[in-house]
Amino acid sequence: MNKFTVLLLLLVVLFTSCDTNNTLQKYQLQGTALGTTYGITYIASSEVLDQLAVDSLLFAVNQSMSTYWPESDISKINRGDLEIEVEPMFQEVFELSNEIYKRSDGYFDPTVGPLVNAWGFGPQETDVEMTPSRVDSLMTYVGFDQVSLRGNRIEKAHPEIYFDFNAIAKGYTIDRLGVLLDRLGSTNYLIELGGELIAKGENTIRNKKWLVGIDHPENEDRTAPIVLVQLKDQALASSGNYRKFRIDSLSGEKYVHTVNPLTGYTQNSSTLAASVLAPNCALADGYATAFMAMGYEKAISLVQSIEDIEVFLVYTAPGTGELKQYMSPGFEKAVFRSKAP
Repeated sequence: MNKFTVLLLLLVVLFTSCDTNNTLQKYQLQGTALGTTYGITYIASSEVLDQLAVDSLLFAVNQSMSTYWPESDISKINRGDLEIEVEPMFQEVFELSNEIYKRSDGYFDPTVGPLVNAWGFGPQETDVEMTPSRVDSLMTYVGFDQVSLRGNRIEKAHPEIYFDFNAIAKGYTIDRLGVLLDRLGSTNYLIELGGELIAKGENTIRNKKWLVGIDHPENEDRTAPIVLVQLKDQALASSGNYRKFRIDSLSGEKYVHTVNPLTGYTQNSSTLAASVLAPNCALADGYATAFMAMGYEKAISLVQSIEDIEVFLVYTAPGTGELKQYMSPGFEKAVFRSKAP
């Protein structure tokens, strides 16, 4: 074999290798986390994310912020251990929560935990009757302005103050999974956790933006969304009272899972669902909760004053009960409208 033949064979191997490495494929990971399911889809020329990396990240989030883990940092803090040095993820969620708390005039408040537990939506079931006096007594320990982060330690005005980051931790977890993919060099992915999503780049297999659906609040069929949304470098989170509720075993009364931090009572309002577009999923998650607590009129007013936050609200019209929708201008631009045949 002469030198020219050897060189030709090497070039064939080189170009064949490059062609194989540059062939884009869709990779997927699925599992359970934070009491729900997740799905990760990314486009790459080779597999870059393994299950161990995902599991390690989810473990770290739970160890930091899960109220369902008795030995997590947040559980220890809730029991009164203020010597815990909280790690950077906890600190970041604390600061994001404080931002949303202030911008929403207190309608988003992670110290609402005692009320969430008392109304039966926390880690432990309860049949304790929620009288006005009991609500008033628990309200003493509600208010994010009663807590602070000093360095890497939490300070509380009352030992009984109870943190519950569940209304933002799911979105934050999605953001951290996104950061993990970013560091691995992935530029096109879609991550979903319990209905919350973050999308980066596009679905380059189909040369289109990522397309996702939002559940209809009055339709149990999750394959028939109320609207389809196109996402690119955005996050989407939704909150609603149409599936998360409990029936009191003694009175038979229905209680929805959204607790108003300003009143202490579960929020039975005309707003059925709120979906939020934001630069990251933690913000989308937190604001979706706030919008549910404050009702659609205040939500519409607030979203108009916040940059990069867009909202889709489904609510019932006063008096008639007719189903109504509101979309902020930025949200409406993201809605997918199929072309007429």
